Amino acid sequence: MRSPRELTVPGGLLRDTIAVVLAGGQGTRLYPLTKHRAKPAVSFGGIYRIIDFTLSNCVNSGLRRILLLTQFKSFSLDRHLQQGWSILRHELGEFIIQLPPQQRMVRSWYEGTADAIFQNIYNLQEQRPKYTVVLSGDHVYLMDYAPMLATHVHNEADLTMAAIEVPRAEARRFGVMQVDENLRVVGFEEKPEDPRPIPGRDACVASMGVYVFTTETLVHRVLEDAKKPASDHDFGKNVIPGMINRDRVFAYPMPGQDDKRPYWRDIGTLDSYWEASLDLLKPDPPMNIYRRAWPIRTYHEQRPPALVDHDGSQSEPKVVNSILAKGTHVTSATVEWSILSTDAIVRSGAEVRESVLMNRVQVGRGVRVRRAIVDKDVNIPPGEEVGYDLDRDRRRFLVTENGIVVIPRGFVFG
Repeated sequence: MRSPRELTVPGGLLRDTIAVVLAGGQGTRLYPLTKHRAKPAVSFGGIYRIIDFTLSNCVNSGLRRILLLTQFKSFSLDRHLQQGWSILRHELGEFIIQLPPQQRMVRSWYEGTADAIFQNIYNLQEQRPKYTVVLSGDHVYLMDYAPMLATHVHNEADLTMAAIEVPRAEARRFGVMQVDENLRVVGFEEKPEDPRPIPGRDACVASMGVYVFTTETLVHRVLEDAKKPASDHDFGKNVIPGMINRDRVFAYPMPGQDDKRPYWRDIGTLDSYWEASLDLLKPDPPMNIYRRAWPIRTYHEQRPPALVDHDGSQSEPKVVNSILAKGTHVTSATVEWSILSTDAIVRSGAEVRESVLMNRVQVGRGVRVRRAIVDKDVNIPPGEEVGYDLDRDRRRFLVTENGIVVIPRGFVFG
């Protein structure tokens, strides 16, 4: 795909637009991280929640009218939004409004992405946006939505879908589209068994789940879908394929950042969560969260700076390619290619490698942890090993297909 054209964002366009963030998924493939929280509320990168990336993209893009559709286990997400995202000014027409199923149109929970929009048609009509940006709350990426919106208007499109190239072997996990020379979408299939590649390439054009709709068209299409009892009421499975031959549907190739390849991660599995976490630690990370011009906002607890010290033992402290959040304390221990979240503690002689430790995890003396995700409030006792004997680990924990050990929140070692 060629790069998108650089277009000037028309004045008032962002004020005519509302963002709808779908944040109600159960996240069953991220279990046990989603045992106590919705998927968008899962910790990421030491101090963030996954939802922070989509919301930061909205605010940084100038989209400050946001409807957030929640559903399963939303308490942790609600609390995070209250603590970290009360930054918009209602008197200026800015807001983040959380909307669990209202049962205004039907007596059910959200039964799919299109049904979630259908159940909130009243709220869209109340705001009267000319354009609606539909986003997922469980993806990690940095993107300015304003140029995509300008391209949508320039093309006089009914729907514009953000797109990214993926290897054909991975494409069956996504919606796959075919485009013509003008980037108009001429074919679309959700999670195909045999994805159609880009001609002459071993790659496919995948949908990122980032949509710009002309609101009038969006309302018509979800109303039509709601009347079909056999539908899954899903954008990818039902609504978008039906729009290809009747509406103006275009692809918008995601631009790269700092001359790098575009980076977008659907945090749908434990393995993808671990891989995306370690991507942050690369010397030249594919997604740069340190750009001052594009801050990732979150709730910051009042904690002291991270501390790495030596207790006088033979073990010298060593921290390499790692993120240490506030309140972390590493004493005469080795931490390599790992993320230590707020108030994590690693004691003398311990080794933590290629792992993610969430808030308040304590790693005892002499402990060895490798290729693991350790959820909050876990105390790993002295001498314990995790990630070195996977057969033993499988008897205690979940071990992923790629051999990542996942210790659930509050687990108590025997």
